[in-house]
Amino acid sequence: MENVEDLDLNFDELGLEDAAVSAPPRRNAMRMLRKIPVRLTLEVGAATLPLSDLAALENGSVVELDRLAGEPLAIKVNGTQIGRAEVVVSGENYGLKIVELDDLGALAS
Repeated sequence: MENVEDLDLNFDELGLEDAAVSAPPRRNAMRMLRKIPVRLTLEVGAATLPLSDLAALENGSVVELDRLAGEPLAIKVNGTQIGRAEVVVSGENYGLKIVELDDLGALAS
């Protein structure tokens, strides 16, 4: 097998002016990534309770969450928190109003 340095490659004969031409530009890759669907959720809060309390839940039971009423809720993308928001009504559906948005660059890494 020949060493890479010994290979006589003529990119013009291959229809390539430069070896880098065969790789897609970073901009095109980023455009493709922007089309990937992600799951956006609004987390109201959480609670930890013994299994016996869970088993005793029935219609009308109230479970206290770890978040104060009126406090902005966590916005998550695929389980990673990216900011905080308030619940709003948008037409006939619930929506979210962004209160704080983190640097979304962290999601790309």
